[in-house]
Amino acid sequence: MRKKLLLAVLAVVLIVVGAGVAYVVFGRDPPQGRLDTEVTGVSLLTPTDSVTDGADTVVVTTPPVESQPTTQTVTEPAEPAEGPCWLEFGGDPQRSLARPDIHLGIPSKKPVWVRGMGSYMEYPPSFCDGTLYVNTFGGRTAALDAETGRILWSRQDSGKKPSTPAIAGDRLIVSSVDGSVTALRRSNGRVLWRLQTNAKVESSAVVLDDTAYFGATDGRLFAVDVASGKVRWAYDTGGRINASPSIWGDRICISTYAGSIFCLRRQNGTKLWNTYIRRNTFEYESFYASPSTDGERLYTVSRGGKVVALNARTGAVLWTASVGSTGYSTPAIADGKVFVGGFDGKLRAYTATTGRVVWEAYVGGRILGPAVVVGDLVFFSTLETETYAARVSDGKIVWKIGLGKYSPGIATETRYYFSLNGLLMAFDGTGR
Repeated sequence: MRKKLLLAVLAVVLIVVGAGVAYVVFGRDPPQGRLDTEVTGVSLLTPTDSVTDGADTVVVTTPPVESQPTTQTVTEPAEPAEGPCWLEFGGDPQRSLARPDIHLGIPSKKPVWVRGMGSYMEYPPSFCDGTLYVNTFGGRTAALDAETGRILWSRQDSGKKPSTPAIAGDRLIVSSVDGSVTALRRSNGRVLWRLQTNAKVESSAVVLDDTAYFGATDGRLFAVDVASGKVRWAYDTGGRINASPSIWGDRICISTYAGSIFCLRRQNGTKLWNTYIRRNTFEYESFYASPSTDGERLYTVSRGGKVVALNARTGAVLWTASVGSTGYSTPAIADGKVFVGGFDGKLRAYTATTGRVVWEAYVGGRILGPAVVVGDLVFFSTLETETYAARVSDGKIVWKIGLGKYSPGIATETRYYFSLNGLLMAFDGTGR
């Protein structure tokens, strides 16, 4: 009798579990997204003389650079400005993380200058017109003279800023996990407007045609007027967004924690397509890494380590691969290859068209931040505080420095600018 009772209980349990599995697999449709026509939970601050953000006062911690006279006598031609600009995370709206036409060679043994920023920089700086702009995890935004490393101005508030400031003409667009996105005047750091959302904003903004685009953890992708801060449109993906959107032409794409990748029409937020990526029969993948694109394909990696390439026009999955462990790094794209690091200590180069592994560079540390390609070198950092340069062609390690965390940095035709272990540093290239 007791045996029959146990069998009966077991049968009931199996029926309940089976019904639950059937509901998960067949009964729960993933969110397909919608245009948010109400746009609630958002407020806009446009300060005048004083700059406040709720109970927190935002102050300039160093005096702004004095303005120059409007007219002056030029005795000799000015030297060309250092370039090219690095206006946003990834170096371009595609988030390609590549400057294949710059050939600096390996960095010099000694830095030109080093500046402690007081906290980690999870994302690299932006750069233009001889000035670097950087956010720190400690809530600081600062502008530095690229030639000397001197801090031109600095702002501190309570919100952590694991993002890259986006340059938009004379403005700087700064996102923060306190839910704010702020436009600062590039010349002195003064607040021009602040958009406050009801969610965290870790997404690094991208600016195109006077519009700033960024995602929030409430699942919405925002398009905001750079001049005024007013929301032009918002799209609710239904999944948490920590990633940064990428743009190609009229197409803007974002990845989410719900396992989805959405591509929208940039001008009005109309959905072009969305694709959900499965981890297994019962679960969808989850994406922290931003999508990068070469126009034909869209690339990203899930937190479970699945590398995904999709048709950028239709959302069809073209190939998948794996980094063998946890994956957080936005793929870098150059030379027909896609470069992705993982927590298994390897940077891998995949062919962009098929996903075939071209080479693997094993260094033994966890690779969290994205790699960056400069000329024929690909730089990447580990959480174990090491940064390496590998050859793009074969993955051979040709340079190393004992500093890491998190993404290596950026480069111009003149210098490398690395953001490692809370230090911002400038290195000349050796040409070899």
